[in-house]
Amino acid sequence: MTENITNQDMDLSSGIAAFEAKQFSRATGLLSPLAEMGDAEAQYRMAIMAQNGLGMVENPLLAFKYMKAAAEAGLGLAQHGLGFMYMEGECTEKSPERAVQWFRKAAEQGLAGSQTTLAMMYEEGRGVEKDVEEARKWYHMAGFDEK
Repeated sequence: MTENITNQDMDLSSGIAAFEAKQFSRATGLLSPLAEMGDAEAQYRMAIMAQNGLGMVENPLLAFKYMKAAAEAGLGLAQHGLGFMYMEGECTEKSPERAVQWFRKAAEQGLAGSQTTLAMMYEEGRGVEKDVEEARKWYHMAGFDEK
């Protein structure tokens, strides 16, 4: 069993390295089995590749499936990615309300991009009741302080 986990870790590391090096076909080959087994890091990267047609034909259904699974597993980048999918209506129906829920989860993990997006949504009243104080709070958490 330990040997199997080590091989999975090596495949994950190699798959992430291939992804970062833009060797998407290799990354897909390494990460796809791990994503199917429920590895959130692999699912997140498979979602990005499926969404953008990197190393495979664009596949919005697969992109959404993997992004949602990785987000539900607690991966902050995937939560942000899922929020973006809902905000823009990419790979799923447009739902500003759901976008806010996922951006909040990622923002609570300290992702500045999610904090900024959440602040903007409160500022504009998109998916939530317009709330300038709440917007100000999230901008502050993202490091944008008023001058």
